[in-house]
This record gives sequence, C-alpha cells and structure tokens, in this order.
Amino acid sequence: MFKRTKGPRTVLITGAASGLGLELAKNFLALGDRVIATDLHDDVPATVSNLHGPCTYRKLDVTSDDDWAAAVDAVGELDILVSNAGIAIGGRITETEMSTWHKALEINLLGSVRGVRQFAPHIRRGGQIVLTASAAGLVHAPMMSTYNATKAATVALGETLDAELRPLGIATSVICPQFFRSGLAASLVGDDDAADDIARVLLTKSWLTSEVIAKRAMKGIARRRTVITPDGLATIFWLSKRFSRWGYLKGVRGLGYGVRWYINREAKKRA
Repeated sequence: MFKRTKGPRTVLITGAASGLGLELAKNFLALGDRVIATDLHDDVPATVSNLHGPCTYRKLDVTSDDDWAAAVDAVGELDILVSNAGIAIGGRITETEMSTWHKALEINLLGSVRGVRQFAPHIRRGGQIVLTASAAGLVHAPMMSTYNATKAATVALGETLDAELRPLGIATSVICPQFFRSGLAASLVGDDDAADDIARVLLTKSWLTSEVIAKRAMKGIARRRTVITPDGLATIFWLSKRFSRWGYLKGVRGLGYGVRWYINREAKKRA
C-alpha cells in the first residue's frame, strides 16, 4: 500500500467546467491540492474562474492526441489524473447510428485511453488514476446499449490499469454512480427521441446531485478503491447482478417490457 503524497498534490481533471468534474475540483482544492481544470472552452469558464484555491485552466479535447501531448508538455508530473469528460447517449439498438457509436467510443472510452497513455509515465509513485464510468458500466438496462457498452469498457479499462500499474505504486479507481443531476441531460446526443426523453427525466428528477456524488466518490478515491459505487442504489444493482443473477436478469427483462410498452403508448398518442 502506497501512502498519499505528502503536501499538495497536482491533479488534472477533464470535463471540469461543470457537473461532477467541477465538484471534484472543488473537493481536491478544499484538501489543498493544485488543480488543473480542463474542458472544451477556449476561454476560462466562469465556473472555473470562481473556484477558490490554486486552480488553473487549459483547453483540452479528450479526443485529440495533440491536446493530450501538449498537456503533458505543459504540466509535467502529476499525482492524480481524473478522466471525467463524457457524454450521455440513450437509444434502441435499431435507432442508434454508427456515427453515434463512434462518437461515444471516442469520448467516453478512448478519451480516457489517450489520457492514460500520455500521462501514465508521468504520474508520481503513490499517485492515482480516476475514471468516471457509471452504474451503467456494471448493470445494463435496455435502450442504453451505446452508453452501457462504453461505460462497461471504462470499468474494464480501470480494473486492468489497476492490476497493471499497482506494481508501480499507481492505483486506479472507477466511479460508478447511478443517474444524478448534472449537465449530462443537456448533452444527450442520441438518435432515439423516445429514449432521450426517458433518460432526460432520469437525469433531472434524481434526488442525487453532482455535489453529493463527488463527496462520496472522494472517500473511495482516498481509500484507493478500484470500483466506487457512491450511492446505495448503484451498490444494490451491482450486488444483485453478482449474487442474484436470476433476479437481476428478470428485473432488467421486465424493465425492457415496461419501456417497450411506454414507447408504444407514446407513439399511439402522437399518431
């Protein structure tokens, strides 16, 4: 077990201008760490400039190898890399275009791969990689095949990295929350309007917020846990899949019937 680096740590966070990334930045700053907040904005977003503490901003497109290479050159060594940037995508398999699949893979999965490939050699011993996945990466509801697949792959990536890099003193943690209120509702980019409507409701009506998820995730990060489920429902879903396979399958199949009934009903209303 490698202890936390003494003194302020250097933390780079992607997708840090809003939602979970912004809340994680606030938590690291509260611990006295130095934060490099990154996002797609050319200029420093007001949400970042209003943060209190040693925080700097740089534009970083997680799908750009050049942007990642430039970040390594500018930042040098890190203690913690938080690969948080992502997009929300719902949709039935027949309604989701291949271009949407490629976009989701580029951002939700390969964005993390690019960042880790560039920064892993520059993370100090005792450091950490944190990937934002989702409970959708652990349990797989219907009408979310694209999102589920990218987040399941992110969980697999995180578990692999943890086994691969622990001998070097670098732990990997994967955050897997259920639906919570964040900017993801506005970023829905699916091709299936019916599925997007359902996802939008789940993302906006949840009692969980980015602030709550971030505070709970920080506890798992501090413990260097590999898979972090920062809410009770995500934990229950995950455990049910692991230890009650029959019940889990019955539940998600039942959800599939329910969702199909809802879509057919709404289609008849519009007809």
